[in-house]
Amino acid sequence: MQPFQETFFRPDSELLRTARTLPAAIYNLAHTLLVQSQTGCVFVPIRAMQYMAVLDTAEFIFVDRERPGVIELAWQSFHPGGRTALEDPVPFDLVYYDVRAAQTMQRLVTEFHKALMLLAERRVADVPPAKILSFSRKY
Repeated sequence: MQPFQETFFRPDSELLRTARTLPAAIYNLAHTLLVQSQTGCVFVPIRAMQYMAVLDTAEFIFVDRERPGVIELAWQSFHPGGRTALEDPVPFDLVYYDVRAAQTMQRLVTEFHKALMLLAERRVADVPPAKILSFSRKY
């Protein structure tokens, strides 16, 4: 199977950069999916919003279906080492590249989490069942 390739364009300037925190459940699930990825990135369709999230180890970008290929906003500079427990939220930088990004963010965290959980469920279903091999001991 040929690897899927997509090109995304980042606008020349940021409109806003702000510090945020991401709930641990979302960050941990996203990175679990990244570790399982053979390409180093994960495409997450957020159907309820008609957006696509593209995850890699450096950032999560979000693209509107109406403007494919143009990054509307990005989550960057994750700092998971700053938390004291795996259940603690993860600090990151939220970068707006479009004036609509603030409105998008109102629903994005919740809908992104739902989309991640759906993707994780489907990936588990694709994994073949485990086999237990028995080895007989020879004396």
